[in-house]
Amino acid sequence: MIPASEAWGPFRPDIDPAERKARLRCLRAIVHLSTGPRGQSLADLLLRAEQDDHLLPPALSALASLDPLDKRRVWASYAALNRPAA
Repeated sequence: MIPASEAWGPFRPDIDPAERKARLRCLRAIVHLSTGPRGQSLADLLLRAEQDDHLLPPALSALASLDPLDKRRVWASYAALNRPAA
């Protein structure tokens, strides 16, 4: 179970499965480009979470465990790419 305070992006419980998959792919691309090999296990978890929602909490935990600079880069990039249109 994902706490409400951490339910953002692909980790929100109220999104369509196709939208979740799209958000997971976006996040995986950002992780790959921002962290390289340091984020490979997280990228793998995000890929597997596309097919298995039970892997969302471990993926969120792995994201939270990233080095602080990597985590900031991933979050900032994800937020910039998913900002609502003005």
